[in-house]
Amino acid sequence: MQKITKDMIIADVLKVDVELAPFFFSIGMHCLGCPSAAGETIEEACMVHNTDCDALIEKMNNFLEIKANSQNA
Repeated sequence: MQKITKDMIIADVLKVDVELAPFFFSIGMHCLGCPSAAGETIEEACMVHNTDCDALIEKMNNFLEIKANSQNA
């Protein structure tokens, strides 16, 4: 399972799992297909949207871990 890190580009995160999109929506980032998503890191997006980056990363990685565990069960 790939871990999400704050220096990852948002578009690359969505390539890992498109089901991570709602996590970005929850911080008010609704333009995931726009050019900024293709070049903006999670950390940068969190700064712009006044969000705790570490908490968001933790939520996304927990989601991926639960998903991986349920698929391997």
